[in-house]
Amino acid sequence: MASSSQPSGQIRWGVIGPGRAAARFAQGLFAVDDAALMTVWGRDARKAAAYAERFHLPQSASSLDSLLTADIDAVYIATHPDTHAAFCKLALAHGKHVLCEKPATINERQLTEVLETAAWHRRLFMEAMKPPFFPLYRKLRACLQQDPIGAVGYVRAGHCDASLGPDYPLHFLELAGGGIMGIGPYEAFLALDWLGPLKRVQAMGRLSKTGVDSFAIFQTEHERGMAQLHTGLDLLSRGDAMLSASHGYVILHANWWNPARATIHHLDGRTVELHEPFTSGGFNYETEHFCKLIREGKLESPEITHELSLGMARLLEGTRKALGVIFPDD
Repeated sequence: MASSSQPSGQIRWGVIGPGRAAARFAQGLFAVDDAALMTVWGRDARKAAAYAERFHLPQSASSLDSLLTADIDAVYIATHPDTHAAFCKLALAHGKHVLCEKPATINERQLTEVLETAAWHRRLFMEAMKPPFFPLYRKLRACLQQDPIGAVGYVRAGHCDASLGPDYPLHFLELAGGGIMGIGPYEAFLALDWLGPLKRVQAMGRLSKTGVDSFAIFQTEHERGMAQLHTGLDLLSRGDAMLSASHGYVILHANWWNPARATIHHLDGRTVELHEPFTSGGFNYETEHFCKLIREGKLESPEITHELSLGMARLLEGTRKALGVIFPDD
């Protein structure tokens, strides 16, 4: 893994996009040692100022350029997906390490450009995908190594949320919305993490009046098995998941992407209950990992690799295009 010389002390952060995800990021960052949130920028200056006041920041940036030229080491990008690629490339070109909220970009082409920019400027880039860093997820992996159920060959996951109001960003095509892009990244990660690279995808669903997917079912074939996944914005469903193997299966209880409980069912009738509560909202674990990578001079995470992010982008793009969801920047 390539590396570069990086600071060994406090990691100073800036945030682009002072919305819901950025608030959870700030909450988590307070629990990370030797890391500090210094500044924030958003298109709405009032929201940025309110965010700065809420989280006791020294300042909010008056412009994007002032944030990118500030004395910070890393940038967390939490805008809508339609702007991720442009902001990532700008931040990387200014010498900042980038943690970008999922989905990293709207398609594989854009992500390839971001990764090329990161490599050219020798900066760390990682897609923010929090589940594998949670204590429960790590404990589950350890348990399955010590008391295996065989290789996972089938993954079932899905979530529908009908509580989102009509003004919620996921309802808008121009913001790269839809359930596949808003909920699907977690499910794509789970399938790829346990089953390996994608071979093919089949999808069914329906679109809303705004042109985004309001409900989608997608089946994926991978090198080591198959998955059945679903997302939705006009129905309600449980957010649990299942990992199925030859000698047992695992239930990751809702909401599985903030994993705190799992049950391992063995073929011989045994069950193992895992309960590992998380702290500080959960964003702290991936941020701590990212800060550690910066200090080690790494340019890629061994957990959320660039190839894994490309695989997620490929899966999501293939699914939505199969349903006819095409974004302006596709």
